[in-house]
Amino acid sequence: MRVPLTIIDHIRRAELLYPDRVAVVDEPDQPAESWGTLTYRQMAERARAQAAGLDELGIGVGERVAMVSHNSARLLTSFFGVSGSGRILVPVNFRLVAEEVKYIVKHSGARVLLVDPELEEAMSSVECEHKFIIGKLADEALMRFGVEPKAWTPDEDATATINYTSGTTARPKGVQLTHRNLWLNSATFGWQMGVNDRDVYLHTLPQFHCNGWGMVYAVTGMGGTHVVLRKVDGAEILRRIERHGVTMLCGAPAVVNAILDAAASWDGPIPGRDRVRMVVAGAPPPTRTIERMETELGWEFVQLYGLTETSPFLTMNRTRQEFDALTPAERAQKLSRAGSPALGVELRISPQGEVLARGNVIMQGYWDQPEATADAIHAASDDPNGVEWFHTGDGGILDDDHYITISDRKKDVIISGGENVSSIEVEDAIFSHPDVNEVAVIGVPDEKWGELVLALVVKSADSALTEDELIAYSKTKLAGYKCPKKVEFRDALARTATGKLQKFKLREPYWAGHTRQVN
Repeated sequence: MRVPLTIIDHIRRAELLYPDRVAVVDEPDQPAESWGTLTYRQMAERARAQAAGLDELGIGVGERVAMVSHNSARLLTSFFGVSGSGRILVPVNFRLVAEEVKYIVKHSGARVLLVDPELEEAMSSVECEHKFIIGKLADEALMRFGVEPKAWTPDEDATATINYTSGTTARPKGVQLTHRNLWLNSATFGWQMGVNDRDVYLHTLPQFHCNGWGMVYAVTGMGGTHVVLRKVDGAEILRRIERHGVTMLCGAPAVVNAILDAAASWDGPIPGRDRVRMVVAGAPPPTRTIERMETELGWEFVQLYGLTETSPFLTMNRTRQEFDALTPAERAQKLSRAGSPALGVELRISPQGEVLARGNVIMQGYWDQPEATADAIHAASDDPNGVEWFHTGDGGILDDDHYITISDRKKDVIISGGENVSSIEVEDAIFSHPDVNEVAVIGVPDEKWGELVLALVVKSADSALTEDELIAYSKTKLAGYKCPKKVEFRDALARTATGKLQKFKLREPYWAGHTRQVN
């Protein structure tokens, strides 16, 4: 007997076993956006109502529904209402500007676009066949309560979500993740983190970000409680942990820094001491930050390494029995590695020093980009058997403990505050300015964001262009987190004899003294 693994399994189990338990606590002070507090029965009813509404619109199995939204109960429910009914959810980064969202809607072929009320004006120019501003009126227009949605034939190899990620091209690529990818990522991540029905999960991590790294499914499947947080604020995170008894959260190192800063002025005991476990990914945090999480917050630090293309869980570094006798500083040193392979994941280092991965969490491919897919998934150069591997683009070292440390980023991607930034995309935007003759964008170390986007620019002759003017110009083309935080003007950019920029040489002076080329 072979029963397909599909993500609808998670909400079905939650509704069956925990129908009257609180499923999600939406933002209390956002009446237009908020659904308030829902039980798992109510959440499942809304997922079915959404599926029935899509039936009425004529949105068939395999068609795309895009949603640009902050964290919300509506977005959380859509992972089940859309994907759980055989359609494909396209969760869009709410930080993107309209031009970027237009590209994603068009490239994915989405027939439905759902927009957060807070983003209505920003997304006013984005068109779609069916466009709804989510809120009470949209609920009435789209959702059909009491109507049983059409049945679909579950297929674990069908695409469940398309997650757009910045990479080595000027345009983001749509990562196709199947039901099987997401189900197994949820199971292994949830298992290794010990997710259970007593957990209260705080959504500090954007839900669009590789589907909340899989926690939208894992916490639901185990009957845990979701607490929504729309915008990251260190003090508010501590307040939510205290108010709701939060036990788990995920985030980038920048989120950890915000929490540590807020904790320094917190009045009274730090909430969640000896109870909260926090998963950190997006960039390797400094050892000192890891140590401070234990000594100042009393929380368990867990590091995860992965990519959107891997659903994302490839490795985890969580404290183990062998670390118990170590000092906090020694334990932090052990935990600073990216981690050991997840169950069912095989890793190796190529002759070129690149991290390669195999497993059931590897994406189906890039949406409508077969050449990019072939560039990412192919046999290793030293493998005579032609076994295919996913090429991460990250340089790494595999130690004797079978733990990986990420040492370099071979692909042209900057990770700032946990968000991928394509240097080529930023270069294209800056180069469109009429006073720019040449530009190279690189990532440089930054204490707060991990890496800072720096633009090295050669201006046209007699140009009076300033740093502030060029940064402001870039903000009309790109989401704020992609824009350069600094601009340095140069007379020329050094190139090879064939005219190619050697970015590793441009980066060298900024990374001097660092043991690895990521931060």
